[in-house]
Parts: sequence; C-alpha cells; structure tokens
Amino acid sequence: MTDYVLESRCCGTKFKDGDWALDCPKRDGAALIFARYAKQQLEVKEYLPGLYKFSDWLPVCRMLEGSGAPVTYKSVGLAQELGLTNLYITFNGYWPEKGALMMTGAFKECEAYSVCARVNQNENKVMVVASAGNTARAFARVCSKNKISLLLCVPEDCMDALWSAEPLDACVKVVATAAGSDYFDAIRLSNIVCELDKFYPEGGAKNVARRDGMGTTVLSAVTTIGRIPDYYFQAVGSGTGAIAAWEANKRFLADGRYGNNLMKLMVSQNIPFVPMYDAWKAHSRELLACDAEVARKQAEEICAKVLSNRKPPYSVKGGLFDALTETDGDILAVTNEEAKAAADLFYRLEGSDIEPAAGVATASLIQAVKEGKVEKEAVIMLNITGGGVQRFKSENKLVYKKPDYVFPIDAEPDFIKKVINDLF
Repeated sequence: MTDYVLESRCCGTKFKDGDWALDCPKRDGAALIFARYAKQQLEVKEYLPGLYKFSDWLPVCRMLEGSGAPVTYKSVGLAQELGLTNLYITFNGYWPEKGALMMTGAFKECEAYSVCARVNQNENKVMVVASAGNTARAFARVCSKNKISLLLCVPEDCMDALWSAEPLDACVKVVATAAGSDYFDAIRLSNIVCELDKFYPEGGAKNVARRDGMGTTVLSAVTTIGRIPDYYFQAVGSGTGAIAAWEANKRFLADGRYGNNLMKLMVSQNIPFVPMYDAWKAHSRELLACDAEVARKQAEEICAKVLSNRKPPYSVKGGLFDALTETDGDILAVTNEEAKAAADLFYRLEGSDIEPAAGVATASLIQAVKEGKVEKEAVIMLNITGGGVQRFKSENKLVYKKPDYVFPIDAEPDFIKKVINDLF
C-alpha cells in the first residue's frame, strides 16, 4: 500500500484513509480533501504494469489487471503547423505504436484504475458511478475484468458510449435516465440510489483516487519532458482533470527536481454549454444561474457530450476557480465546427483520431496561439484526453451494453429505490 494521509484544504486536518472518505471528518464540506504522500520525490517504477508505475503518488493498495498509462511525446506536425517549438502531447487512448494501450480510448481509465485500487471498507457493497459516457465505459471495463460490483447511471442519449471489446461481467449493471436528460439527471439518480444501504458513491471529484489517477497525465508529461510545462491545455466538463493537474504540479514543486513554476491552466468548454466559461469571464466564484431546460438543450447541442456537467466542482475551495486563480489560467470557448476542424487537423498532422473533447482542447490551443496568449517557445502540454477510438472500433468487434432499466427524468425516489432493489 502506498504510504499517505488525507488532508483537508479547509482546516488542515490530517487523517488516515480506509473509510472511503470523500470529505474531512470535521465535515467542513466546503473544501476538497487531498492525499499527502510520504514520498516527496516521485520514482517512476517502469517494472510495474500500466498506471501503477506512478504508484508513489496514487492512493492505492493493490494493482488491478489491464491498465494503461498516459504517453507523452514531442509534437512535430501540429507544432510546425502552429509555429511552436516545445509542444508536447500527452496521449490517453489507443495508439499501440506510441505505447498507448487504454482499451476504452479515454483517460477516464486512469481514474478508474486508481479508484478501484483504493483501500475500501465498502467491498461487500455496490459502487455507484454517474457518467455521461467515457467514465462509465472505463469503470465498466475495470470492474468487469476485476469482478467489482458496479452500478452505472447514464443518460439514455449517451448509451452509445458504453461499448467494449468483450461482454461485461454480470457484476456490472446499468440504469439510464430517459432521452432528453443530461449528466446532472444521472447524478440525481445516483444520489437517490446511494441512500440505499447496499450502495455507496464513487464520489466524483471528491474522491482523491479519481483526481490523482487523472493527475498521472502530468506525471507522464513532467517526467518525460524533464521539467514542469509552462502551459496546460485540456477541455473540461467538471474541471476535475485540471484540478488534478494543478495538484500534481504542486507535488512536483515539493519534489524539487523539475522546476519551480506553476503551469497556466488553459481549459476549454464547448459552445453553447459553457457554464464555467461564463462564470470565469464574469469574475464570479459562483456559477451563474441557468434554467435546467435551457442547460439540457445546450448539452444536446454540443459535440463533446462528456463536457456537459451542470454542477462541476468549480466554486468549492480547492476547486477549479482556485486552480485557475493560482495559476493565472484562463477558460476558452470552442464551437462544434472548430472542434471538428481541430480533430481533423490532429489526425492529418499527428496520425491518430481523437475524441470530440480532445478536439475542443486542440481547438483551444489553436485559438490561444492565434490570439497571442502563449509564447511560441513556451513548453506546452496538450492533454489529449481520448484518442484512437475509431481505430480500436475498426480493429475489434464491439459489444454495446443496453440499460437494465430506463427511468423517467422526474421519477420519484421511492419508485427508483424499488426498481433498484429488484435489480439486485
């Protein structure tokens, strides 16, 4: 087991892990808790499989079968196109020639393999995960391969993202919220389910294992480049990956071998669903009010469905607002057309298909270069959060998981609980 303690960003309370803590025991819920690792300097253990080579800075007690790890390389094609001399791409997905072997094609595998390897008092219960697609696919694969009981809550419109190269084990079940619903509706469903004794929440951004699993993208980049980048580009729905990048950056400051700078977080959202962009540009720590039906409609219109989180950890202490403020970062907004053009450009110049969210991130980099927001010689990390999916699909016969039950958007809690109890 990795040696670490948990700590609250609000009151500084330190406490041992083991009870699947998602908040400080003092219930100061206004802040995220984080892991403080005993090893201040990271040793990349190349002899360990997949993601677990970064186990010094992962809150894990075991290694699970089948993980891949982020791969960082220096760009040639895209870098030349944009006139950048130090553009590094951290690729998460399926690209065997680069050593990228995430079989679900997204960096959500990083969080799933970390979360499911965390010490857990709830092993005899069912983990509940809400997702708009990629996270569900990643947790389904990890739990299926390792026989971990899982209930996924997914909007019905996102079910096409729940594919795999082999049938899922019976330990994985899926319920959906009806067509026209969004990620927030799936979260509501998961919260109701977790009121039942047999179920427990994975925790989302509150789960230190999720954030530190996502932070391995930065561990890959920094140890490959040999220094902390100047800029970090990523598309965001919840912003959890960017928060994780900021936290990993600060661990490297304490490490002392990779520089002393905080990389500027340059995150992006997909127009017209841009709640964090709107709040940031209004200099507001709180998200601006938005009608639920308007938000659902906006979520339907974006190409990167995985970016449609209506309740992201933006305002909380230690959340995205704090990360952007401390790093002097920014939020950019990208249209569907810009995202698609950027994805096509990436395929032509770099050689791999990328997912719509990664297209949004690439488009935001193009936008930042055009607007002079980054220096041409700066060390830039572009986090490609998903790629190689189309190639993987072409090389494998896929199995699509159907929901075990579809709930109306406004289903009553008692009805939901009865159906879930019947399912299990």
